[in-house]
Amino acid sequence: MVSQEKELAGKVALITGAGSGIGKAAALLMARKGARVAALGRSEKELQETVEQIGRDGGEAVALLADISDAARMQAVYQELESRYGALHIVFANAGVNGVWTPIEELEPEEWDKTININLRGTFLTVKYAIPLLKRNGGSIIITASVNGTRIFSNTGATAYSTTKAGQVAFTQMAALELAKHRIRVNVICPGAITTRIDENTEKRDLESEREPVEFPEGKIPLTDGQPGSSEQVAELVLFLASDRASHITGTPIWIDGAESLLMG
Repeated sequence: MVSQEKELAGKVALITGAGSGIGKAAALLMARKGARVAALGRSEKELQETVEQIGRDGGEAVALLADISDAARMQAVYQELESRYGALHIVFANAGVNGVWTPIEELEPEEWDKTININLRGTFLTVKYAIPLLKRNGGSIIITASVNGTRIFSNTGATAYSTTKAGQVAFTQMAALELAKHRIRVNVICPGAITTRIDENTEKRDLESEREPVEFPEGKIPLTDGQPGSSEQVAELVLFLASDRASHITGTPIWIDGAESLLMG
């Protein structure tokens, strides 16, 4: 059996949203497994902390400051990666925002646009500009969606967010078929309640007036007696999908939520 200790040795991985939460956990884990990590995000301080931690652990990483919804900047990111490493094998399109959660009639067009631009346009640009590099050797793309918009539709006000998450699943499946002939796999993970800081970029307004009176059992995450999952658990799934252990898996959504969405759909 091939050792999994350094199963990503020789691989180059781009991870968006790598400054915190799931993205940071994935960056640290992939680096421990031998990947050279390009940690991308919008907070220079957070990215530097990720890169420095990887360095202390004996890994190799570079921080790339970018807004994923900016086409010119994302093109430049991949040009920089090509100049630095000459290759790319793994893309974890993880960055996103919750945005504004409010009744549809109160959701402003610019609020809708901001969520769509970051979550959907950003995912598209992250994947689009990676393809020329990935075509050289094949590779793996993993996209972070959510239980919202894919199994759960009862979170009142999360219309823009849920629309982007449903869109990411459709995008994944379209891309998986198109890119299969180039030996590029594309999969999407759908986390449930995970301990991260994404709630810090959520604005909730006037939700009680529209919320449906749904009652859920005590401990709404059955597998863990109500406790949320961890970023590290999600990172393990990402590692698997990035690795050769998932060599025949593509176009597949995988829910990682402790059965939460089976209760709350």
